[in-house]
Amino acid sequence: MAFPVIKGTSYILINAPDMVLHNGTTQTSEKILNPNSEYLKEVPNHLRIFEDFVCYPPNQTYIGAITPQELSQYEFPWYDKKVEGATRQGKYGEIMPQDEFIGLMKISDTFDLVKLEKAFSDHIKEKLKIHPLIDDNLIAKIGEGEEKIEIEKLIREQDAEPVYQNNQVIGCVKRAHEIDVNLRAHTIFENLVVKASGVLALLNLIHKNKIDANSIEYVIECSEEACGDMNQRGGGNFAKSIAEIAGCNYATGSDTRGFCAAPTHALIEAAALVQSGVYENVVILAGGASAKLGMNGKDHVKKGLPILEDALGGFAILISKNDGINPVLRTDLVGRHKVGTGSSPQAVMSSLVTEPLEKAGLKITDIDKYSVEMQNPDITRPAGAGDVPVSNYKMIGALAVKRGELERKELVEFPQKYGLPGWAPTQGHIPSGVPYVGFARDEILKGKIQRAMIIAKGSLFLGRMTNLFDGVSIIIEKNDGKIQEEKGISEEQIRKLMAEIMREFASHLLGK
Repeated sequence: MAFPVIKGTSYILINAPDMVLHNGTTQTSEKILNPNSEYLKEVPNHLRIFEDFVCYPPNQTYIGAITPQELSQYEFPWYDKKVEGATRQGKYGEIMPQDEFIGLMKISDTFDLVKLEKAFSDHIKEKLKIHPLIDDNLIAKIGEGEEKIEIEKLIREQDAEPVYQNNQVIGCVKRAHEIDVNLRAHTIFENLVVKASGVLALLNLIHKNKIDANSIEYVIECSEEACGDMNQRGGGNFAKSIAEIAGCNYATGSDTRGFCAAPTHALIEAAALVQSGVYENVVILAGGASAKLGMNGKDHVKKGLPILEDALGGFAILISKNDGINPVLRTDLVGRHKVGTGSSPQAVMSSLVTEPLEKAGLKITDIDKYSVEMQNPDITRPAGAGDVPVSNYKMIGALAVKRGELERKELVEFPQKYGLPGWAPTQGHIPSGVPYVGFARDEILKGKIQRAMIIAKGSLFLGRMTNLFDGVSIIIEKNDGKIQEEKGISEEQIRKLMAEIMREFASHLLGK
């Protein structure tokens, strides 16, 4: 079977300290419920500067500057550790400062809803001129800027959402409708954050992997946001709007939603589209969620830590027709949490891990690496959620013991041998299995591993429509180099056949 391949990946982070304070749901809720709280007073003192954000080991791992194995060598906790010589560029992507990202939000705004001060506009245009992925045509979209008095008037009289840099208002996002709550300024702000970070991920995918933007035929956006108006609150489409800014002129696309599990759902959907022959090159991507900035900030501040959820995350993955080289996505070995599976941890993990393995006659130990919910434990442990990846690996290891595929004494070593340390920001969908795809591709190509399983789980009950959990999984495997012959007649065969017919026709005419 000609399975589709993973042809390229990208991962990006944006340091967004002002958005933590002014746009993260934990902080904005506190301003309503307890505006004079000690927590709100303390938040500014716990925000990291950009240099510390860049040097942070999990962030360097996310963009591919160091490997998960190298991250494991740093003594935990990591918040007070630095990667020596770290820069904002990594093998898979980049880390962008907040001011440049605000400029990218303006570039991504096609309805002139983002208004930036003249001085800030001038500053950011000059700064973006040296960015390797932002060309003059994109920079021109920033425009000349507005007078500060006009921005203040929009905030005061039209409920525009302020945009901050260094805790100073330098712009705003206007509402897109007077009464539609789905187009209010706050929602438009969140949507532009998703779009702009998705654009950055797609630009990095194209650049880092030397992809022709016009070869991309379909884009699937799989974040946790949804754009629409009062007639279709989550109608979409982020995917096509992102492709437009990134210059993918021959692409179309749509959005896939599934809470935290959406990226792996999208990975399976993209693989199916390519394998079926509908498209040859499909990109899945997602931008970040400003609402989740500082989500566990109260626990971090209480323990004297920096607010570690100061990162917007994004990623993009290119799925293409089998080339005989890149790792394949085993579309015949997909795990899924079915409606009737149940919600016990054992039932959930069995449906995602052991069921697809049984189809291929594989044991749990035949998978070299499992990529689960890759949340950074630096963030989750102080908040009382423990080490999420390790908890998942313990469950998988316990299943292996129960099935007689692992000795009980080997269980303690299972997380280290078959697992990975968590390094992804807690942006909901961002940690969900896919942060390892770039590393898995490289390690398979180098012969270090043969198989990896990408596992995603989701909390569907958050939408108050069902109490069900969700989850899907898929196996990435070394390419055997065999490309199945396509059925039917190729273009070359047609040309030869037509030439032969023409020769016979000419011969027939001469004979007469």
